[in-house]
Amino acid sequence: MDARTPRLIEHFSTLATSYDIVLSDVWGVVHNGVAAYPEAGEALARFRAGGGTVVLVSNSPRPGEPVKRQLDHFGVIREAYDGVVTSGDVTRGVLSERPGANVLHIGPQRDLSIFDGLDIHFTTLAAADCVVCSGLFDDEVETAEDYRDLLGQLRARRLPMICANPDVVVERGDRLVYCAGAIADLYATMGGEVLYAGKPHRPIYDLALKECAARRGAPCDLTRVLAIGDSVRTDFKGALAIGVDCLFVTAGIHAEELGGHDRPDLAALAAMFAEAGELPAAIMRRLVW
Repeated sequence: MDARTPRLIEHFSTLATSYDIVLSDVWGVVHNGVAAYPEAGEALARFRAGGGTVVLVSNSPRPGEPVKRQLDHFGVIREAYDGVVTSGDVTRGVLSERPGANVLHIGPQRDLSIFDGLDIHFTTLAAADCVVCSGLFDDEVETAEDYRDLLGQLRARRLPMICANPDVVVERGDRLVYCAGAIADLYATMGGEVLYAGKPHRPIYDLALKECAARRGAPCDLTRVLAIGDSVRTDFKGALAIGVDCLFVTAGIHAEELGGHDRPDLAALAAMFAEAGELPAAIMRRLVW
């Protein structure tokens, strides 16, 4: 195998003993937006049974507790994780430091739990102090381009945007839908100021590691931390940014460009990671113990 080709493994158990902590992505790793991947939940549960700590790190624009209920609905077992940290949690922390803020919300009503209990006021574009983008109003049919005119108006007012979900796309069943990150990226290219609350940016990892340290009763040794995810843009680059290893799952959002869900193209993987400039610790088709 070429030295630049990622190591393909079939079982997480061959890697697990090298780590004490797993920071696992959610969509594309433990579920597909419709139903759980049972083998992934079992793998994480077995890692925990061996003394490991698992915190799910999600770019969900909702706080951790509603995400846990969503995981229950999809069939993800509670034994698979110790805690959940989301970009919604980070967004709430940012907004709590802006009491009384006038907020323009871009996103569906299902994300409104992100604002529960906060001292903020929903308002119009003309009166807003800042924008919180949690998603598209209708991600079944819309793309970021549908928001270009609105973003131009935000830019004219120099309104800062808090992106509560930096994912550009996410799996929903057997297809991909656009997320808040697509709108935020477009706003940034137009010269808008964007604060990304989730992966691959540092704040969400700091919160997740703080959770791990509290649960283990000791500071986290980063050499013993493994990030698991299916996105180069968020999971892999986020792991690199904080200096931890990454286990990359190929049957997620990159599946089609990598040759399909079941037979990843190693040459395509090598090219993808060559562009990123680093290799993950290993790759797997799906997370299986």
